[in-house]
Amino acid sequence: MKAIICHELTGAAALRLEEVAESRPGPNQVRLQVRACGVNFADSLITRGQYQKQPQPPFSPGFEVSGNVLELGEGVEGIKVGDQVIAITPYGGYAEQVVVNVNRCVPMPQAMSWEHGAAFPVVFGTSHVALWHRARLQAGETLVVHGASGGVGLTAVAIGKQLGATVIATASSPEKLQVAQKHGADHLIDVNAEEVRTRIKELTDGRGADVIYDPVGGELFTASLRSIAFEGRILVIGFAGGTVPQIPANHLLVKNVDVIGVNWPAYAELRPQVMTESFRTLLQWYRDGAMQPHVSATYPLEQAVEALNQVIARKSTGKVVITMGKGN
Repeated sequence: MKAIICHELTGAAALRLEEVAESRPGPNQVRLQVRACGVNFADSLITRGQYQKQPQPPFSPGFEVSGNVLELGEGVEGIKVGDQVIAITPYGGYAEQVVVNVNRCVPMPQAMSWEHGAAFPVVFGTSHVALWHRARLQAGETLVVHGASGGVGLTAVAIGKQLGATVIATASSPEKLQVAQKHGADHLIDVNAEEVRTRIKELTDGRGADVIYDPVGGELFTASLRSIAFEGRILVIGFAGGTVPQIPANHLLVKNVDVIGVNWPAYAELRPQVMTESFRTLLQWYRDGAMQPHVSATYPLEQAVEALNQVIARKSTGKVVITMGKGN
């Protein structure tokens, strides 16, 4: 089978398409025929040796796939060969096949395309657990979403609206803001043309935002800290801007602010019931037509490096997906 392999931790340029041996599933594992794989900014981190749980080379990146079950390991129950599933992989998704623990698989709705299945878990899962479980966003509150046209940002806009919030979207161009608006954003801030802190204050009548969703970091985090409401919550999703902010604790004290970390993959091992409940809600929303992934580009496996570079350069909106064959 073919797979994109990382032999050294030097980034996307070191990835190579290779023929590799098929793996057999162990106890409580399944082998999947991968139909599509979502591309995430974290894929660049794992290829540079900067991810939270870092495998040693050689390995294949890729945290989320959709596909068919090809083989069952010993002790697997509740799933059968041929089933269509979405799987959350610790890594390995940039490949024609992958072996994954059965508890990381969920049945895929019949009406869902392979591309939507692969684009769904990381971005929708991250945003829903962040807003529903960690921040406990309430109807009527004001939510600011930074990087609102990106993979996680766009889902945060849609989920925030679904939960009844007023959503303020920030992005780096009018074109990206238009995408966020189409997914439900009530107000738009161009970070390259407007002063973010001032605009958030203006849009909230001086009160500040109740919840701020930040996958960017850097200067936007500083603006968030200065425009958060009393007892507001700032969700730390990631640092796509490249700078990890240092937090002055006295600012948190003055406004009783919560800064909340969101390490979504950790729930698969440490609190799987949270992830299970979240997916149940999200997939029902999908079936109801309340929200769908926004896939802006698809690439064949042979062009996986180009796909990842598009995400690294922040040129994409929504999700970029690698496909291994025709959709269902």
